[in-house]
This record gives sequence, structure tokens and C-alpha cells, in this order.
Amino acid sequence: MISRELAGIPFAASLTHHSGELASDADYDGVHFDGLSLDEPRAASSRFIECAFTGVTFQGGRLTKARFRDVWLRDVRLVATGLGETEWADVTVAESVAAGAELFGAQLRRVTLRGCKLDSVNFRGASLTEVIFDGCELLDADFKDATLTRTSFPGSRLTRTDLTGVRMDGTDLRDAELGIIIGPDSLRGATISAAQLIHLAPVLAQTMGITVSDDRVPGAR
Repeated sequence: MISRELAGIPFAASLTHHSGELASDADYDGVHFDGLSLDEPRAASSRFIECAFTGVTFQGGRLTKARFRDVWLRDVRLVATGLGETEWADVTVAESVAAGAELFGAQLRRVTLRGCKLDSVNFRGASLTEVIFDGCELLDADFKDATLTRTSFPGSRLTRTDLTGVRMDGTDLRDAELGIIIGPDSLRGATISAAQLIHLAPVLAQTMGITVSDDRVPGAR
């Protein structure tokens, strides 16, 4: 019997229930992780293929270099979880929360995050290709030195999001609320709206060393 929350997932009918802890360097194929509270899980270098996570909480732990392919996550919490150098392909994350999670050096391709809250998530040096942040809250997210290719943020709010040193190619920031930290070239390769350009003008001027002042020079006409 397929639950309503899994309906529409192509591989839902073949999922098998998982209980217990996770293991390092393990293969999880067609597994449903549901309602689990995982304290300090150790699953480094594990592989998750056609899996679903629903109502799962990760508290700490390390999943470094794990691989996620054709995976669906809903109502998942990642609290200070180590996900550095992980690989994500064809993944959907819905209505989930990540706080203090580490995704430095991660590779994300064709990933959709929908209605998620990302608080102090570390994406430093990560590679994001065709990633969609749809209606997400990004608070103090760190994308320093990351690469964003054909990535978009429709309906998302970026608050104190650090884009210093980011390399962009076809990145769409339109329809996003931009409270960002940038360097001189951070937005090269991005598309923004005219309204966003006006809003960002003071920040852009600052990064370029431009002083904006309406005060007249004494003696000038």
C-alpha cells in the first residue's frame, strides 16, 4: 500500500522499509527511511539509489562522500550533519530543514529543493548544476567559491547569503529576495531583474570601490 506522501514517485511501489541505524560504505537500493531519529549516524561513502526519506531527523553524524541518486526527501531535518563531498543527482527535497549542515565540496546535479529552510548551511566549494531553490529560506548560507550553473531561486529569500568568489553560469536570481554578500565578480554570469539591480546598486558600488555622494565639493559651482 503506497502512502499518500509517496504517491507520484516512480519507484514507490518497490520500496522496502528500513529500521535501525545506517552503516558506512553500504548500498541502500529501493529503501524507505520513515520516521527515524538518527543520532550521530555514520554512513560515510554509502550509496542511496531510488530511496525515500520521510519524517527523518539526522542529529550530527557524518555521511561524507555518500552518493544520493533518484532520491526523494520530505519533512527531513539535518542538524549539524556532515555531508561534505557528497554527490546528489536527480534528487527532490521538500519541506525540509537543514541547520548547520556541511555540504562543502558537494556535487549537486538536477536537484530541486522546495519549501525548505536552510540555516547556516555550508556550500563552500560546492558544484551546483541545474539546481532549483523553489520557495526556500536561505539564512546565513555560505556559497563561497562555489560554482552555480543553470541554478535558480524562484520565490526564495536569501538573507546574509555569502556569494563571495562564486562562479556563475546561467544562474537566475530573478524573483528572489536578495540579501547577499558579494565580491567584485560574484554576480558575473547571473541574471537579475531591473528592480533587483536598483536594490543592489549600493552593494555593487561598494564592491567596486565606488563612493556615492551627493555632497558638493566646497567652492564648486
